[in-house]
Amino acid sequence: MLLLATDLDGTFLGGSPADRTALYEWIRLQEDLCLVFVTGRGLASVQPLLDDAEIPNPDYIICDVGATVVNGSNLQPMQPLQKDIEKKWAGEELVRTRMEQVSGLTYQEVPQQNRCSFYYDATTAIDVATQIAAELGCDVIQSAGRFLDVLPAGVNKGSTLTQLIQLINYPAGKVLVAGDTMNDRSLYDTGFRGVVVGEAEPALVQYTLHHIHVLQSSNPGAAGILDGIRWFGRNM
Repeated sequence: MLLLATDLDGTFLGGSPADRTALYEWIRLQEDLCLVFVTGRGLASVQPLLDDAEIPNPDYIICDVGATVVNGSNLQPMQPLQKDIEKKWAGEELVRTRMEQVSGLTYQEVPQQNRCSFYYDATTAIDVATQIAAELGCDVIQSAGRFLDVLPAGVNKGSTLTQLIQLINYPAGKVLVAGDTMNDRSLYDTGFRGVVVGEAEPALVQYTLHHIHVLQSSNPGAAGILDGIRWFGRNM
C-alpha cells in the first residue's frame, strides 16, 4: 500500500527512457498504489500526458503549484478543497496589475488557475513582490532561479496534498513524496517520507539535507523515485 505524490518535470518525467519505463511498469503492477501528480503545470498542460499510453494515469492531480486539485479519472475538482482555495484567491487581474509595479517580472503565458506565475531575474525586487503579494493575501514561491509564483496565502503543493490525504482518508505513513525544485519544498514540510531526486535544484538539496524523513538520491528523475520506493519500502 503506497500513495506516491510526485512532481512531473525533472522528477516523474525525468531520467533516462529506461528508468522511466522501469518506474511506470512497476506502478502498473501495483494493485494498491495511489498515484498523485503534484506539479507546477496548469491542468491544460497536464491533460496531454493522460493520453500518453506510456505514462500511468494518476488517481489525483494537484497542479498550479497546489492551487488546483482534481480527480484523475474525470478531472472534476476535489471538493470542498477546490472551493476553499478559490475563496482565498485575490484574482488574476488584480494580482497582475499590482505586480506590474515590480521591475524584472515577466508574466508566464501558460495555462494557470488561482495563481499568477512570472519569470524573474537578477534585477527583480523580490522583497517588493513579496510585500505586494502579502497585501493581497498571497504568498510568493520562487524556484529554479527564474520562476516566481503568486498563490493564495497558505496554498502550496504540500498544503493541498495534506488536505487531499485527509479528505480521502489515506494513511499518512503510507505516503511518499518526490520532487526536484524549490516549488516542491512544501512537500517535505508535511512530515511525509520523501525523496529528492538527483540533479535537483541545489537550494532544495540544501534545504532537505537534515530532514531525517527525506532520502537524497544521486539518480535523476524516475530512477531517483525508484530509489525512494526501495529505501522506504521496507518500513511502509
